[in-house]
Amino acid sequence: MEHIRTPKVENVRLLDRSSGPRKASIGTLYLSATHTIFVENDPETRKETWVLHSMLSSVERPPTIPTGSQLILHCKDFRVFQILIPQERDCLDVHTSLLRLSRPEKYSELYCLSFNPNVNKVEREESWNFVDVTADFKRMGVPNNLWVATAANSEYRAAVCRCSQPLSGFSGRSQDDEMMLQVMMKANPGSDYIYVVDTRPKLNAMANRAAGKGYENEDHYTNIKLQFIGIENIHVMRSSQQKIIDVGEMRSPSMTDFLYGLENSGWLKHIKAVLDAGLFIAKAVADEGVSVLVHCSDGWDRTAQACSVASILLDPYYRTIKGLMVLIERDWVSFGHKFSHRYAHLDGDPKEVSPVIDQFLECVWQLSEQFPCAFEFNEYFLIAIHTHIYSCQYGSFLGNSQKERRDMRLHERSHSLWPELWKDRAEYTNPLYKDELSQSQGVLRPNTTPYCFKMWKGLYNHVEKSMPPCQSPAHIQSAVKGESQHLKEGLTNHQAVLPGRTAHHNPLSSKQDREADVMGGKECPEQED
Repeated sequence: MEHIRTPKVENVRLLDRSSGPRKASIGTLYLSATHTIFVENDPETRKETWVLHSMLSSVERPPTIPTGSQLILHCKDFRVFQILIPQERDCLDVHTSLLRLSRPEKYSELYCLSFNPNVNKVEREESWNFVDVTADFKRMGVPNNLWVATAANSEYRAAVCRCSQPLSGFSGRSQDDEMMLQVMMKANPGSDYIYVVDTRPKLNAMANRAAGKGYENEDHYTNIKLQFIGIENIHVMRSSQQKIIDVGEMRSPSMTDFLYGLENSGWLKHIKAVLDAGLFIAKAVADEGVSVLVHCSDGWDRTAQACSVASILLDPYYRTIKGLMVLIERDWVSFGHKFSHRYAHLDGDPKEVSPVIDQFLECVWQLSEQFPCAFEFNEYFLIAIHTHIYSCQYGSFLGNSQKERRDMRLHERSHSLWPELWKDRAEYTNPLYKDELSQSQGVLRPNTTPYCFKMWKGLYNHVEKSMPPCQSPAHIQSAVKGESQHLKEGLTNHQAVLPGRTAHHNPLSSKQDREADVMGGKECPEQED
């Protein structure tokens, strides 16, 4: 609260750009330690708009205009709010306060750690047990006679990475690394070699050799096939996402401007690269029965992307609501993805920020567009996860490693996100989902030619969020199912009023009912281009 200069300002105008064309609302602006709150003056609605300070990516202060002083709030979930404050002094105070409140310097300032952890203590403890990564390994049959679990690093005294580049240099050689890959190959009795997938562009990997790092020299490894994928580094991705955000914020762009902005961003090219990496891994495992070692430079960014996309393609379980939670908890949280650095949870080095998990979530969305019946969840589930990765409303994604999370005692001081999303799973369920179809499809084999990729307007295009949900086939399906059920209930009521008259006596009713069954999800519609 010490950072708040003016806690309340009246006669403020607020325009939510993410809600499409509309008039600005007049009301009162409040600043709390964790939220900016706007309350409309309209006595009939008294609509409240709450924005977490941790969700603010930037606060701009354009030049003053005759009607007042402006602030533009850009959020990490790509919402944009325009605020007009009558007095310039009040605007300056709010601006100064928000600059500090949106850049917390320590974890204790974040929302999930700002309340009494003993409130709902039992619920808090249970929330952290909702997702069990160990149970997922057991589901896959691990440990077994070839793979064992070890507590050797339970005190985090060594760095165990999945896995970073080898310390090869120009002429160096690591016999320990060669032995490790030999052991990995032997753990798969069905193959006499393994793939080493280096997710970086080859040129980047070669440049790292000057620092004593680099990539595996196939002359020293008799049992590997080296494959470069070409996913760009975090700096390229950060710049690319800002450009796609700019495309999403265009208001009534011409077709030329839109297509130029989309092409210039390079965003879909990068999404394709990540998806291609996962597809290569999935084909190696499913079609060739070959083990794969995946790495980038450090092992916590591109490696996590490629491995988790491959898991989605290979295993139908990860296409369920609970399964995606488990996958993120395993491949991202437990394996040391640097959440706090990548998503700017604390005020730090802006060069460490990059939309790594954003790209994974978008790959899942692109797959759901190609395989609309294979995923139990809809895009709102992916968007909800994206929002809470940035919001710091829950402790699930704080910190840069498991050790850091343990040292912060997050299980004692905060709640997990997953059970909260599970409670609302009805909102996140895809009405097109067919469990038996997803199981029978087994491995997904997406088409990754360029024309199969599209802009995720549900995430990036703010104005379109105000459009009726009928734009989505899944929503059409859900609406038709609801209407079909309503008609069936009406038919049942008529039958009760007119005993002896049944649905099969009316050919039209029977025909309509059959059509409703098809549209209501009893058959999966053909996929369209």
